[in-house]
Amino acid sequence: MLRAIGQMIVMAAIVTSALFVPVGALLALASWAFGISLYGFLTFGGSLTVAQGVLAWWAILLVPALVYAAYVMPWHAGEPPHS
Repeated sequence: MLRAIGQMIVMAAIVTSALFVPVGALLALASWAFGISLYGFLTFGGSLTVAQGVLAWWAILLVPALVYAAYVMPWHAGEPPHS
Protein backbone atom coordinates (compact mmCIF):
# COMPACT_ATOMS: atom_id res chain seq x y z
CA MET A 1 0.00 0.00 0.00
CA LEU A 2 2.76 2.48 0.90
CA ARG A 3 4.55 1.72 -2.36
CA ALA A 4 1.37 2.54 -4.27
CA ILE A 5 1.08 5.88 -2.49
CA GLY A 6 4.63 6.76 -3.47
CA GLN A 7 3.92 5.79 -7.06
CA MET A 8 0.76 7.90 -6.99
CA ILE A 9 2.69 10.94 -5.78
CA VAL A 10 5.32 10.47 -8.49
CA MET A 11 2.62 10.10 -11.14
CA ALA A 12 0.89 13.26 -9.91
CA ALA A 13 4.18 15.19 -9.94
CA ILE A 14 4.84 14.10 -13.53
CA VAL A 15 1.34 15.08 -14.65
CA THR A 16 1.62 18.44 -12.87
CA SER A 17 5.02 19.17 -14.40
CA ALA A 18 3.83 18.23 -17.90
CA LEU A 19 0.68 20.36 -17.72
CA PHE A 20 2.12 23.23 -15.68
CA VAL A 21 3.01 25.54 -18.60
CA PRO A 22 -0.15 25.10 -20.72
CA VAL A 23 -2.57 25.24 -17.80
CA GLY A 24 -0.65 28.14 -16.24
CA ALA A 25 -0.78 30.01 -19.53
CA LEU A 26 -4.54 29.55 -19.74
CA LEU A 27 -4.99 30.70 -16.14
CA ALA A 28 -2.73 33.71 -16.73
CA LEU A 29 -4.66 34.62 -19.88
CA ALA A 30 -7.95 34.35 -18.01
CA SER A 31 -6.64 36.54 -15.19
CA TRP A 32 -5.29 39.06 -17.72
CA ALA A 33 -8.83 39.28 -19.17
CA PHE A 34 -9.95 40.41 -15.71
CA GLY A 35 -7.21 43.03 -15.47
CA ILE A 36 -4.65 41.14 -13.39
CA SER A 37 -1.07 41.52 -14.59
CA LEU A 38 1.17 38.51 -15.18
CA TYR A 39 3.42 39.63 -12.31
CA GLY A 40 0.41 39.96 -10.02
CA PHE A 41 -0.83 36.55 -11.10
CA LEU A 42 2.51 34.82 -10.50
CA THR A 43 3.21 36.52 -7.18
CA PHE A 44 -0.33 36.41 -5.76
CA GLY A 45 -0.57 40.19 -5.87
CA GLY A 46 3.04 40.80 -4.88
CA SER A 47 2.92 38.85 -1.62
CA LEU A 48 5.46 36.28 -2.89
CA THR A 49 8.56 36.43 -5.03
CA VAL A 50 8.28 35.12 -8.59
CA ALA A 51 10.11 31.89 -7.69
CA GLN A 52 7.89 31.33 -4.65
CA GLY A 53 4.81 32.11 -6.73
CA VAL A 54 5.76 29.59 -9.42
CA LEU A 55 6.35 26.96 -6.73
CA ALA A 56 3.04 27.83 -5.07
CA TRP A 57 1.17 27.52 -8.38
CA TRP A 58 2.85 24.16 -9.02
CA ALA A 59 1.75 22.96 -5.57
CA ILE A 60 -1.81 24.20 -6.17
CA LEU A 61 -1.96 22.35 -9.50
CA LEU A 62 -0.58 19.24 -7.80
CA VAL A 63 -3.82 18.80 -5.84
CA PRO A 64 -6.06 17.96 -8.83
CA ALA A 65 -3.26 15.82 -10.27
CA LEU A 66 -3.19 13.83 -7.01
CA VAL A 67 -6.94 13.29 -7.27
CA TYR A 68 -6.49 12.12 -10.87
CA ALA A 69 -3.63 9.81 -9.93
CA ALA A 70 -5.61 8.32 -7.04
CA TYR A 71 -8.51 7.62 -9.37
CA VAL A 72 -6.54 5.90 -12.13
CA MET A 73 -4.00 4.11 -9.91
CA PRO A 74 -4.58 0.34 -9.72
CA TRP A 75 -4.63 -0.34 -5.97
CA HIS A 76 -4.43 -4.13 -6.23
CA ALA A 77 -1.86 -6.13 -8.18
CA GLY A 78 -3.16 -7.12 -11.58
CA GLU A 79 -6.13 -4.76 -11.40
CA PRO A 80 -6.54 -2.72 -14.60
CA PRO A 81 -6.83 1.06 -14.21
CA HIS A 82 -10.25 2.69 -14.44
CA SER A 83 -11.41 3.44 -17.96
